[in-house]
Amino acid sequence: MTAVLTVACALLSSLANAAGTVLQRKAGRAVPESHAFSARLMGDLLRSPAWLAGMAAEICGAALQGLALSLGSLALVQPIFVSELPFALVIGCLVFHRTLPVAGWAAVVSIAAGLALGLAAAAPSGGHTDVEPGLWALALTVGGGASALCVLGALRHPRGKARAFLFGASAAIAYALTAVLMKAAATTFSLHGAGAFFTSWQTYAFAVAGACSLFLVSNAMESGPIVASQPALTLGDALVSLFFGVLLYEEHLRTGWWLLPEAVGAVLVIGGTLVLPRVGADTA
Repeated sequence: MTAVLTVACALLSSLANAAGTVLQRKAGRAVPESHAFSARLMGDLLRSPAWLAGMAAEICGAALQGLALSLGSLALVQPIFVSELPFALVIGCLVFHRTLPVAGWAAVVSIAAGLALGLAAAAPSGGHTDVEPGLWALALTVGGGASALCVLGALRHPRGKARAFLFGASAAIAYALTAVLMKAAATTFSLHGAGAFFTSWQTYAFAVAGACSLFLVSNAMESGPIVASQPALTLGDALVSLFFGVLLYEEHLRTGWWLLPEAVGAVLVIGGTLVLPRVGADTA
């Protein structure tokens, strides 16, 4: 029952985040290019009803994600956020009055089937709640450094797919770090109560990481089409989160012959994720 509730919360969070992404992209289209990656960008967005609605959706998504992470493992929860891509493109078609062709729907089915098969085969389990300070330092240094490198790469490109992709990759790493810290904070709350939650450094660290993630996503939405940034964002978040789940929390995935259906599921997800943006055109 707990696993079902965990998956349901993660799926609803993914849907809310996808709606927020589309609305942020809609707001980002109206921002002057000269305001990119500056405080003026956030000023423009704060005056946009679409961006504010997107933020409300993101907040709902974050609350649901926190609940899911308090109930289940990173290795179970975070890969489900791959579903943000099909959700975002379908919602984008509705918002921007585009049509997703039959091949696009086939890619959506491929992602959904691959995700279900992969998670069922992997059966993420185990893990603990205590993380050594040295491992926290390693994860934050490596993750923060990789995200910063993606930002530097993005700033070398003008508006377009490459810039959007790199900002999306940077945001994916930041989101994975946010999820890792959020899980620690949510676990502290569930085990020790509100007092421990508000005195835990992870609570404030995930708030900072989350704010940085939103800033990076806003720049990804402003920099280019959603079909360039969203695959990097969703796949990157899932992969980096799996890495952190194993490194920090020692979560386990089934091996042996289970690797075969896991690989088939991964191929279906990756294939659908790569095909969907091409056949879906630019929904934004």
